[in-house]
Amino acid sequence: MDSMDSMDSLITAVKETPSHILLAAFVALVVVAFYTLYAVLHLVAPKPRPVLPSERTYITTTPNGKETVTRQLPCWHDRWLAERHKSETQDLNNPHASFVPDTGSIEPAEVRMSVVFPAYNEEDRILPTLEEAVEYLDATFGRSTHLNPNTIKKPLSRSPSPRRHHMLNAPREDLTGYEIIIVNDGSKDKTVDVALQFAREHGLHDILRVVTLEKNRGKGGSVTHGLRHVRGEYALFADADGASKFSDLAKLLEGCEEVVDGSHRGLAIGSRGHLVGSAAVVQRSALRNFLMRSFHLVLMILTPPATSRIRDTQCGFKLFSRAALPHIVPYMHAEGWIFDIEMLMLAESAPAVPVLGSGGAVIGTSPGIKVAEVPIDWHEVGGSKLNVIQDSIKMALGLAVLRASWMMGVYRRRLT
Repeated sequence: MDSMDSMDSLITAVKETPSHILLAAFVALVVVAFYTLYAVLHLVAPKPRPVLPSERTYITTTPNGKETVTRQLPCWHDRWLAERHKSETQDLNNPHASFVPDTGSIEPAEVRMSVVFPAYNEEDRILPTLEEAVEYLDATFGRSTHLNPNTIKKPLSRSPSPRRHHMLNAPREDLTGYEIIIVNDGSKDKTVDVALQFAREHGLHDILRVVTLEKNRGKGGSVTHGLRHVRGEYALFADADGASKFSDLAKLLEGCEEVVDGSHRGLAIGSRGHLVGSAAVVQRSALRNFLMRSFHLVLMILTPPATSRIRDTQCGFKLFSRAALPHIVPYMHAEGWIFDIEMLMLAESAPAVPVLGSGGAVIGTSPGIKVAEVPIDWHEVGGSKLNVIQDSIKMALGLAVLRASWMMGVYRRRLT
């Protein structure tokens, strides 16, 4: 009875309060709620840890077959970061200020293809993956010419694309070779030893490079770290378990070429969406399939339009053109399983670039980086480190925090 009286008194008080006071109170409540949420997001939003000095080096084999050598990692990201800081702090009104490249600036490629494998305790699964990858990469791209000319494997010939005649950052048609970067995410097993022994047996000296993170960062942190150091005209990250058929990289290259814009920015992602209803999916547990569909529903609600239409955001087989990397990699925050979605959201929100006509003249602009979703062959591989229930909940919460952080300005495309 007392609660009813209290409710009646409250309703009466609200009715007697002038409308302008109610409006002011409502606005004040909204402002307080906004800044409270903003403060909470600053506390809980993922923040990548700084890179340690040893993580800027890599280990590779030497031609003598026994020794390994540690070398400095090349890093396009460091140069980009210095140029970006300079562009944000220089006086734009100073007519004598030196020219600073735009945010899409990146060093020229040295090889045709870079492959990044994030690896955490993968000694039992990485060997078949490397065998399949090297067989395809040798046949398709050949090896760098700094190797013994008698052992160089020539790549398959490629016909030039007519679209490249009027394109900024167009890749060199004569560029060959590849590199493999294995990012060892603090493994406790013999992942590094297995990879280096494979490199010795296959003569992959300074082609297969092992980068070791002193502390485990998660799959997203490993992939981001690897992509900061790629030298390829194209960069692929692939799961070390070999679940995706590696030769389907050809499909990704074709898909990427179909969507690249006037600055040669483009993404192609492997997709298992066509496998829904197949034995590979039906044989999974009912709980896993339910959580998969639930997460996709949350994804459609929380992500921007282009990303929400992608059927499979989580497949570990994604290809980037080199020109796309500076618009995505420097702004990455998520280091767990949700990082794929942040990459796709960053691609969608990338700044516009000129569209060139057949004569090379600018005829418009193209906002965002287009993504080609390409069906690939995929099979279940045992030994997954994904905890279905726990990680599904973490991914849903992580997606909500990620989306809110970008919408409310906790994350920005600025460095200062």
